[in-house]
Amino acid sequence: MKKLSILFVIIITSSGFAQDKAKALLNEVSTKVKSYNNISVGFKYELNNVSENINQETKGDVTIQNKKYHLNVLGVTRIFDGKTLYTISPEDEEVTVSSDNTKDEGTITPSKMMTFYEEGYNYKMDILQNVKGRKIQYVKLIPIDSNAEIKHVLLGIDATTKHIYNLIEVGKNGVKTILTVNSFKTNQAIPKTLFVFDENKYKDFYINKID
Repeated sequence: MKKLSILFVIIITSSGFAQDKAKALLNEVSTKVKSYNNISVGFKYELNNVSENINQETKGDVTIQNKKYHLNVLGVTRIFDGKTLYTISPEDEEVTVSSDNTKDEGTITPSKMMTFYEEGYNYKMDILQNVKGRKIQYVKLIPIDSNAEIKHVLLGIDATTKHIYNLIEVGKNGVKTILTVNSFKTNQAIPKTLFVFDENKYKDFYINKID
């Protein structure tokens, strides 16, 4: 019984130490991200849904400055000026105007792509991988909310630069999405109009204001 108690203490202590290491690493990433005036990321997005036999892969890019962002993916442009989200679809010749309410849906928004892990998750250190000569340390994030649709998220962090390398999200429905950072630039000279929607450019588009 005594040996079992000692083993239990060792397991609990080791678990706490691993969580502290994960927290320290995430804090380093967060501090570094918040030190930049802006971030421009080129990424690859993969969606795998075995039950529906869906395998989708696309590339995109996003520029983030504080809460504002300009995102291009799947032929659609999304501009968020800090208050209003404009979703521009050239194929449909439509612009959807809405408030950015994705926070309420538990969605990882572009403006929080580099800091989403700060709230709502428990975390622990996972595997360390060598990816093309780079050491990538994974941290496993598990939603605190048991009703969340996300089963867990694996956040890959470059052990040298402390920048996010990739994000692997696994849903309770078995759907897996992977976002891999192909390029990461900071403090770029960006035009002031990047986060401004110019309605004059879309005179022939249908403007759909949903709220």
